[in-house]
Amino acid sequence: MFVQMRKMVVTEGNAGQVVQRFGGEGLVEKQEGFIDSTVMVKKVRRGEEEVVVLTRWESEAHWKQWEKSDAHIAAHKAKLGKPKPEYLVHSEGAVYEVAAVKTAPAGQK
Repeated sequence: MFVQMRKMVVTEGNAGQVVQRFGGEGLVEKQEGFIDSTVMVKKVRRGEEEVVVLTRWESEAHWKQWEKSDAHIAAHKAKLGKPKPEYLVHSEGAVYEVAAVKTAPAGQK
């Protein structure tokens, strides 16, 4: 399994816009190898909030297939030359190969 993590720090009161963008219906969930996406919000300090988006893929190859897809590239090209949203303070991303996963035993979920 492979995970892409994107962390965005936004001004207070704007986490909902990021949640709506990454939590709403889109093209990524229709991609081969996509498992799921989790969007989390944390109040960082007065005036800012942090939104973390974890997207799980069956493999790194599936994630790369999405990154190189026409739909993904077109979405990013549409943003070229446009200013970042005023509420976005900082954004960073990382990718991880999943080394271990624990789940609750059957019947205890």
